Amino acid sequence: MSQKKRIIIGGTIAIIAIGGIIAIRSLQASKNATAASSEKVTVLQVAHTQNYKPYDYVDVNGKSSGFEVDVLKAVDKKLKNYKFEYHPTSDEDLLVGLESGKYDIGTKGAWKTPEREEKFIIPEEKISASVIGITIRAEDKTKYSSLASFAKAGGKLIPISPQSAQYQVIEDFNTAHPDTPIALEAAEQFTISDAYAWVLEKRYDAFFDIKLSFDDSVLAKDGPYHQYVDQLSYIPYKGIPTYPLIHKDKTNEKFAKAYNQAVKALEDDGTLEKLSNKYFGENVFSYISE
Repeated sequence: MSQKKRIIIGGTIAIIAIGGIIAIRSLQASKNATAASSEKVTVLQVAHTQNYKPYDYVDVNGKSSGFEVDVLKAVDKKLKNYKFEYHPTSDEDLLVGLESGKYDIGTKGAWKTPEREEKFIIPEEKISASVIGITIRAEDKTKYSSLASFAKAGGKLIPISPQSAQYQVIEDFNTAHPDTPIALEAAEQFTISDAYAWVLEKRYDAFFDIKLSFDDSVLAKDGPYHQYVDQLSYIPYKGIPTYPLIHKDKTNEKFAKAYNQAVKALEDDGTLEKLSNKYFGENVFSYISE
């Protein structure tokens, strides 16, 4: 082979090699750009109520805490493309801020209602549960063992505000039990102390109450109505799922889907039950009837 041919072949090989290196580097750069794009972190602003223990509150160290807050922190760990920043605030600011877009997520032990579904994105997966039932006189524990037995016995329920989610729960119960409905009266404004007093005075037979409120108000030694602990008793009815409220926009619609997957994983691996036992001393999800 002549010297000239050797030079041409050698040059061709060198050009091919250089072209290959450039192509590999370009491909790698493209992959790196794609990876960087896929790893872009979206920061979401999370508002929560300040003193709704044990759901959402600020602890003694000034840190955001509570069952729902801890669930969101666990969700954040699952979702590498999101980062949550927490803002303790009032109930009113939370709702106004969610509508305006100041906050992306709000958690406040919120039940799903038609009005909230119009204003916010409510994901499919619940974040917690609110246990509801009836507070009755302790002497009536053998008479009433459930909400159904209370209805069959013709028990008289303290009126409920038509604007409250509790009112809808009783309406749903009556729809499911048309032969033994509970007489449902619209409420005038009253305090919890009035409700407990009215039950004890036998003006009414039961107060449709949240279990957490009864535990904190009556069972707790430092509760404001602990003096009634031997006179009142509580019968759980069911668990009402609670959800985070999410500001409506395209970005958050995508997040809601990611949230659903993350919470389902936390349910499957036992994290939700573990956190529930930590904050409530029981698995509140067990009260939910699917």
